[in-house]
Amino acid sequence: MALASAEYPFLDLMWTMLVFFGWIAWFWLLFIVLGDLYRRPDVSGWAKGGWTVLVILLPFLGILLYLCTQGRHLGERRQARALATQNRFDDYVRSVAPADRTGASEIAEARRLLEEGVIDDEEYRTLKRKALAP
Repeated sequence: MALASAEYPFLDLMWTMLVFFGWIAWFWLLFIVLGDLYRRPDVSGWAKGGWTVLVILLPFLGILLYLCTQGRHLGERRQARALATQNRFDDYVRSVAPADRTGASEIAEARRLLEEGVIDDEEYRTLKRKALAP
């Protein structure tokens, strides 16, 4: 243990951790920038290609330029996409969820089916018991 600390001093360890954190932060920004860029419908294919080449050939400068020139509305676009996704999910859930059915509405439906002759008295009583059960 003492030998390992002598071969790799504490400041070297801190420097390694800082460099590692820097790489993680850069990759995170790269994914944020490219994700935002490719999801934007208002940017042409040529502009997307140009930004991609810039970010790949001059990575730090490309990401910095994108964030300075296009980043002002980056948060708004993310929030709008999240809101649209939430709305689509809510609409889907409403479309597949059964209508709010209370015991009274189920009994009324069973009564209607009984009066139309679709079910008999025994089925009506069974449905009524199910509707009244907790």
